[in-house]
Formats: sequence, structure tokens, C-alpha cells
Amino acid sequence: MIIYAGKDYQDVSRKAANIMSAQIIMKPDTVLGLATGSTPVGMYAQLVEWYKKGDLDFSRVTSVNLDEYKGLSGDNDQSYRYFMDHNLFDHVNIDKARTFVPDGLEEDSDKACAQYNEIIRQTGGVDMQLLGIGGNGHIGFNEPGDAFEKETHCVDLTESTIRANSRFFESMDEVPKQAYTMGIGNIMAAKKILLVATGTSKAEALYNSLYGPITPKVPASILQLHPDLTVVADEDALSMIREKIK
Repeated sequence: MIIYAGKDYQDVSRKAANIMSAQIIMKPDTVLGLATGSTPVGMYAQLVEWYKKGDLDFSRVTSVNLDEYKGLSGDNDQSYRYFMDHNLFDHVNIDKARTFVPDGLEEDSDKACAQYNEIIRQTGGVDMQLLGIGGNGHIGFNEPGDAFEKETHCVDLTESTIRANSRFFESMDEVPKQAYTMGIGNIMAAKKILLVATGTSKAEALYNSLYGPITPKVPASILQLHPDLTVVADEDALSMIREKIK
């Protein structure tokens, strides 16, 4: 495990973008596992800027996203397909036919999950998986539970996650209550993992995930077992680690 500290969100975004851009440059046909949420927005903006300057080429890149809300179409402005188009795909020369997101409109959960697992297998596996982390230690939508889910599955979102996501919707009633998400097995199969965290609200989750016991009660704690984990976090997110790890 390597931990890089950034001064603030902008610094963290730039450092994370450096790591991902190096992956693209070194392996132009790389398979990227991508994430959504507020954390990676700055990183994606930096990648777009470098692309526009001619420093990056996405033409041979394949991407698979971690998750998608069940019940939302890709053109819904709160769907993760829309997020990826708006923040990255529409602004670079990636082939959208090779950008994959779970099918939120597939009502048959078993079918949707089996299809996505097959897509991941057909890519040949993820070379670098980007992750954020929830305040309760969730990664993707793998919520705290009694066991680590292996592959793509349909999850009932916890009340804390629904509350955290409600800021993006007009009311709590509009927030989807279920999502399709890669499982812990899918995530851990990636050759490299890049975890990005910012803010004091992530400090406890980051400490518990990287230095606490490995338990499905803190899903991100499984990352301690990954052979190639890079963490980029700001001083606020690292505050509890700095306090406890002398």
C-alpha cells in the first residue's frame, strides 16, 4: 500500500489524474474501472484538460463502471451513465461502445448482474480500478454487511447512503433505493486499485479501512489484502490516520 497526501481537493485530483494518465500512457489499450460521485470530478476534469492539450489519447481505452442505480435510464441526469458522459466521455476521444455501465433499466436483477459479470470477463479484466469511499466504508455500493459479496449484485441501499445521495435529488422519495454494483470479488480482481478520499467526513472510514480489522462491516477493509493499492487523500481525510499511526 502506498499513500500519497494532497494539500487539498485540487491537489488530490491532480495527483490521482497523474496516476491514471500514466496508466493510459503506459498501456494505451488499458481497461479502467471507473467511479462516480463528487470525489473523482476534479480528477476527470484534469484528464480532460490534458486530453485537450494533446497529452492523452483515450481511443483504445475500455472502461467499466462500478455501479448504477436500478430504475434510472442512461439519459436521466442522476444516472451514473449520464455522470460519466457529462464529466469525461463526451470530452475525450473514447469509443463509447467500449464504455460499460450496469443496465439500470433491466428489472431482472439476476439477468442484469450476470450480463455485467460477463462484460467484465470479456474485457480481459480491469487494469486499474478507481474507488471512492463512503462514510461507512462502502466501496461501489457494497454496503456494510455480514459477508463480502463476490460479483455484481443488486443491493438495497442503506439509509445513510440514501441520505447522502439525496442532495442530488429534489426529494428523498426520488432517491433510488436499489443499485447494481460490482462485487468485492470484481474489485479485488483488478490489477491495480486507486482509492481517492477527501474531507474530514471520510477520516474515520479511511482509518478503519486501511488500519482496522478486515471485516464486511467495513467493506473497504478488504483492500488491505490487495497487492497493488495506491491511496491519494487530503490532509482532512488522513487526519485520523496521522493521529493514531505515529
